Amino acid sequence: MTSVSHGKSRAPAQRTRTASHLPATSVRASSSITKSQPRPSDKLNPKTVDPFNSQQRPQSAFAAVYSKGGIPCRLVHGSVKHKLQWDSPPESFPFDPLVITLAEGLRETKHPYTFVASVGFKELLLVEDAAKKAIPLLPRLIPVLKAALAHSEAEVFSRGLNGLVQLSAVVGPSLNDHLKLLLTSLSKRLMEKQFKEDVATALQKLEQHGGKECLAIIKSKIPTYCSVFS
Repeated sequence: MTSVSHGKSRAPAQRTRTASHLPATSVRASSSITKSQPRPSDKLNPKTVDPFNSQQRPQSAFAAVYSKGGIPCRLVHGSVKHKLQWDSPPESFPFDPLVITLAEGLRETKHPYTFVASVGFKELLLVEDAAKKAIPLLPRLIPVLKAALAHSEAEVFSRGLNGLVQLSAVVGPSLNDHLKLLLTSLSKRLMEKQFKEDVATALQKLEQHGGKECLAIIKSKIPTYCSVFS
């Protein structure tokens, strides 16, 4: 009887030890598999960054301002496409320094920075009297756009190119004095198949907005360029 009693008392304890001493690696492996399973939404959302995470270092002046709430517009997620919602009408904000900060953001590579900067820059240049506000800032805007055009990432270059064309449409011939600083980057990308058509189209728009003087400047840096008017 005594031996039977001892056998029964040992069994629960043995089961308890077995349950409590499961290898930690198997638990972690199971957890890792669960966490690594992709979600359907991952394919729909671009690479994002938490702009309010203090552990992440800002990558540019734009990121620093954005993380502090200094950009007066925010991203609104729509069912079909995203849009910007401004705190006040865009024309109510001074261009200095907002348009320069948004231009800085064209070099960003993560969402929502990329969207806010590119769309914000475009919409700000569409306000009434944009030319009057932007022309005095060209000496500060051009180096920022030059940095985007010289960037190694294709998407950053494309945003810089679009930003340059948008600016040209607003300031017209006033851009001619600064154009030589930008044409070196455009000339290099013109040699790449991926960008050849986009750069050629951009040069034509620069010529249209800048006039005959612009054509001479483009030809001085890119002799093979053919005028849009020829």
